[in-house]
Amino acid sequence: MNKIIQTIADELQVKYSQVENTVKLIDDGNTIPFIARYRKEVTGGLSDETLRDLGDRLTYLRNLEERKEEVKKSIESQGKLTEELIKEIENAITLAEVEDIYRPYKQKKRTRATIAKEKGLEPLAIIIYTQENKQPIEEIAINYINEEKEVKTTQEAINGALDIIAENISDNADYRKYIKRICYREAQITTKGAKPEEKSNYEMYYDFVENINKLPSHRILAINRGEKEEYLKVKIEKPENKILLMLEKRIIKGETQYKSYLEQAIQDSWKRLIEPSIDREIRTDLTEKAEEQAIKVFGKNAKQLLLGAPLKGLTVIGFDPAYRTGCKIAVIDETGKVLDTTTIYPTEPQNDIEGATKTLLQLISKYKVDMIAIGNGTASRESEMFVSDLIKKAPHTVHYAIVSEAGASVYSASKLATEEYPEINVSLRGAISIARRLQDPLAELVKIDPKAIGVGQYQHDVNQKKLSESLTGVVEDAVNKVGVDVNTATPSLLSYVAGLNSTISKNIVKYRDENGKLTSRKQLLKVPKLGKVAYEQCAGFIRIYNRR
Repeated sequence: MNKIIQTIADELQVKYSQVENTVKLIDDGNTIPFIARYRKEVTGGLSDETLRDLGDRLTYLRNLEERKEEVKKSIESQGKLTEELIKEIENAITLAEVEDIYRPYKQKKRTRATIAKEKGLEPLAIIIYTQENKQPIEEIAINYINEEKEVKTTQEAINGALDIIAENISDNADYRKYIKRICYREAQITTKGAKPEEKSNYEMYYDFVENINKLPSHRILAINRGEKEEYLKVKIEKPENKILLMLEKRIIKGETQYKSYLEQAIQDSWKRLIEPSIDREIRTDLTEKAEEQAIKVFGKNAKQLLLGAPLKGLTVIGFDPAYRTGCKIAVIDETGKVLDTTTIYPTEPQNDIEGATKTLLQLISKYKVDMIAIGNGTASRESEMFVSDLIKKAPHTVHYAIVSEAGASVYSASKLATEEYPEINVSLRGAISIARRLQDPLAELVKIDPKAIGVGQYQHDVNQKKLSESLTGVVEDAVNKVGVDVNTATPSLLSYVAGLNSTISKNIVKYRDENGKLTSRKQLLKVPKLGKVAYEQCAGFIRIYNRR
């Protein structure tokens, strides 16, 4: 454990004691927002972002140590664990390195090499590989002919031995490490159009070459998508001659009768076994790094969106623009309650500007509307022109703002929206969401799956589990940064508060509905399933306003 703590401290450039104290807090069940806000004196003031990085690395390094133990036990059960192997495994710093060391000892499916071993050809493979026996190879190989085991000629015996050597070369962790190092330094990614005559978003990649160590993350994800959609053929061009020369230098001991056979085995090992797996590893590694970068960008963008300044105390009209089906309108009071809904048709093909103006002016006058929130989707520009003319005719001052409607349609059809507005048509729920986003972006946007908020490119191409975990963390940090009014918050908002989950959040709202507004945080302890541990975590993030 000390080694893990030291590694994290070095990577994050913080003190050993800061990491040690934070790990203890995490292991005691404290959430990241709680630690960031209320345990600064213990962590030395680590930010929520650093704490999340620390938590991620802690999980990875613990998994790495666990895997090392599993690998050691597996090799030991085969009676092949040596002091040298133990040292190699202990020094490995990534899961990929551990798997490379373990590769020769893994239970394999039947391969050409395992079949050759079954035929008793392993001793012959050792003779060829060590290159010490001066007896002519044909004379040695004749001893391995065995009709029963289907080794009928000396050539068949030699071929089987070479299969074993090829696999052993492929399984050598040192060779693989060296090959990967060369590839990451010198390999290039090349892409060609699979359908070059066809127009697509990937035309810039129809004849494209770039060093893999210079590829930006957005380009990697674009290439991956183009390949998935069958517009691109992707290849990793590696310095093959340099790799083969390195293997020959390390394996072949001068001009002997074994030289041509070992060259054959090296070629076979490279083409059939090493190159395909190195290709997969490079592509996986590039994708993981690109996804990590993209997810960080999504998180940063989502945080800015969630922490947008709320406009409290205003009555707002949510204006969801459209053409043929009409613009959906929802009037929301200062507490977020729906006062009225309707549909108007100021855009094409109806162009009923007169009727739409009359309807909206009536709503503005009746509910003393302060603000109009216009969605930024289809027909937004035409709707903005209509609204800017309309507010000049209003009986009092009315302003308007353009609001992102990303995810509004996802929310409108969600189970949560149905529970909140069972009597309101699905199409009108989008207008409600747009209005409430202006009033309180955080409270409204937490109802939407973070992936649907539209915070960056390629959010559907990255690892969905990691994206979801990252964005959930961002939402938690945002919610806990500003706190939550326990008397107005929805269950979906409460569920992001440190220490609370979906069940407890629903119980809080139920308790509030049955007993009226909460006037003290201590009342939370009366909520079913909200125990002392959850209370300690959540209390500091709960806000109670207008207490009397």
